Amino acid sequence: MPELPEVETVRRGLAPALEGCRIRLATQRRANLRYPLPDRFAERLTGRLVERLDRRAKYILARLDSGEVLLIHLGMSGRFTIHPPEGGEAAPGQFHHATPESGAGTGKHDHIIFDMEDGTRIVYSDHRRFGFMDLIVEADLDANPHLASLGPEPLGNEFSAFTLSERLRGRRAPIKAALLDQRTVAGLGNIYVCEALFRAGISPNRSAASVAGPQRSERLARAIREVLNEALAAGGSTLRDYAHTDGELGYFQHSFAVYDREGDACSKPGCGGTVKRIVQSGRSTFYCPRCQK
Repeated sequence: MPELPEVETVRRGLAPALEGCRIRLATQRRANLRYPLPDRFAERLTGRLVERLDRRAKYILARLDSGEVLLIHLGMSGRFTIHPPEGGEAAPGQFHHATPESGAGTGKHDHIIFDMEDGTRIVYSDHRRFGFMDLIVEADLDANPHLASLGPEPLGNEFSAFTLSERLRGRRAPIKAALLDQRTVAGLGNIYVCEALFRAGISPNRSAASVAGPQRSERLARAIREVLNEALAAGGSTLRDYAHTDGELGYFQHSFAVYDREGDACSKPGCGGTVKRIVQSGRSTFYCPRCQK
């Protein structure tokens, strides 16, 4: 599943082709993705100006001049391909699971097509159809079930050690599970939670409540920000084949300290421990039992 840095990188890659641009023709080639598409979906998008492209947690939000917002979730295998009018192709999102190449709107898995006024074609492909799209009246956005219960953005001003501490207080769940709960912090996923806990020296088995104290919550909040900012600077990190719009690979995966490094020596100087893998709530957790307490 794409995580916050990957989704933000996709948003940044789409922005030049969408922001301030008008959708000349929207085409839907099926009635549903993960969920049914809204009534008159293509009709409601055709002719609309995309005023701004935002992100909330793992959702991309395209704000339209109609007063509606196009909400996009990439799921596990959703990807956009941008086909400029002069030819060529840019792919702001090739994720962990291999996906068939886009057919510029003619491929078997090319489900949604935006033909822009300037001749650019933007194609949404999703061979597993775990992604979804919705159209929401902007005034109702905060109450939408997908967004209403989300916690603070980890890179936003509202996120701090104090905020994190308050959201962890009294919770018996392991800290790993608490951080994956989108009500705690919005947009965190398995990879970056593992990395942040390692940097903060906190065991994933520790109870969330025990991290609510000022010292641990400060270390963890700082580690979360650092890991996400570094991933963004590297252009995202969806493992094997992530690429952003200019075709450059995002190589933050080579900087992973513990994720997918089971059996490797711990990278912290003087630790001497070995990275271990355990399963928590059906997800792989990687950590160093010696230096994460």
